[in-house]
Amino acid sequence: MVDESENNLGNKAAFAAGAAIGSAAVAAALLFVKRRSKPRPNAAPPPHPEDAPETD
Repeated sequence: MVDESENNLGNKAAFAAGAAIGSAAVAAALLFVKRRSKPRPNAAPPPHPEDAPETD
């Protein structure tokens, strides 16, 4: 039959891998939301066409 220690080790490894992937996904989501929620400093609106520089 199957040795219990091998099965248990596989379960622990799968659980650890799942936890690592899940925590990385949560961290990435939090960083994304944090970055999007802050207004950009010194963000000026684009110039109007009449104020645009000459590009000939």
